[in-house]
Parts: sequence; C-alpha cells; structure tokens
Amino acid sequence: MIRLLIAEDQHVVRGALVALLGLEPDLEVVAEVGTGTDVVPAARAHRPDVAVLDVDMPGMDGLDAAAALREALPACRALMLTGNGRPGHLRRALDAKVSGFVLKTAPPDELAEAIRTVAAGGRVLDPNLAVAAWDLAGDPLTPREKDVLRMTADGAEPAEISGALHLSAGTVRNHLTAIVAKLNARGRTDAVRIAREAGWI
Repeated sequence: MIRLLIAEDQHVVRGALVALLGLEPDLEVVAEVGTGTDVVPAARAHRPDVAVLDVDMPGMDGLDAAAALREALPACRALMLTGNGRPGHLRRALDAKVSGFVLKTAPPDELAEAIRTVAAGGRVLDPNLAVAAWDLAGDPLTPREKDVLRMTADGAEPAEISGALHLSAGTVRNHLTAIVAKLNARGRTDAVRIAREAGWI
C-alpha cells in the first residue's frame, strides 16, 4: 500500500483528489492539508511514501514545501500538481529534486500511475511542461535578486530588505533597478508580476 499526503488549498479540489485516489486499491491517503506550512508537520506525523503537492498555495508554496520536506523526510517523494505549467515552476521543481510534475488536468488514472512510478523510485514529467520549459528563455535573476524581489512582493521597503538581508540600502536599490531592467518591467510591481507569472519567485 502506497501512503499519500495531499496538499491542496482548494477544499473542493482536495476532496476530489482524496476521493479519486482512495478508489485505487494500492493507494491510501493518510493525511490532507491546505497549506504548504502544514506539509512537513503532517508528513512527520503520518510518514507518507509520496506527497502530492499543489504548486500554488498561500504562504509557503508547494515547491518550497517540497524542498522543506526533502530536508525533513528524504524518504518521502514529492509529486507536484499544477494548473498552469509555468516553466519557471518546473525549473524550481527540478532544483528541489522533486520526483514528478503533473498538470491538474491529467486524467485520474494518469495521476495514480504517476504516483506509483514516483513511489517506485522513478520520475514523472508531463511532456507539455517539458516542451514549455524548453521553449522559454532562462531565468535571468540571480539568487540575491530573487531574495530582494520576494521581500518586495511581500510589501517590504528597501530599508527593511537591507536589514533582513544584511545589505546596504543602496545595494538593495541597485538590485531593484537591475531586476526591473532585466525583466523589461515598468516598475517594481510589474517586475513582481512578471517574475511570479514565469514561476521565478
């Protein structure tokens, strides 16, 4: 029996996933959560074999949750579900060493088979996502620029960012200027939008 943790913030979708996967004779949902921050505590408590994680969740998203899960419980494999297939998300998923990446529009039997493959130590990648990642230009932002932009997205001002990241206020402003230029954005808010849509932050 393959033990599953389901993380999905939309109650209806989560309920449907639990119900559909529960019909499979070799799959058992042992935990379900609605936020990324609940993934690791639930996984510690229930010890699933595979965590099926929605990419887009409030607070900690599924990709950050997958990375935290890998640190906390390396034996639990992560299968990401996404509704949009942003290539930047795929790259972050690969960086987080997730075992699979599947679109939410996949038929239930394909999802169940993806779970079995992941549980057996294999990897699964929706071919449409692979093509999208191949077609898109690479992420132009440095890790430090992403840190600055994430804090900007959360509403932090340059002075607050400089304190948190141990940078001078001038350096933070330089990073923001570089980010806006690299993304060909109209300003900081537009840069946040562009980076989020691409899945880079």
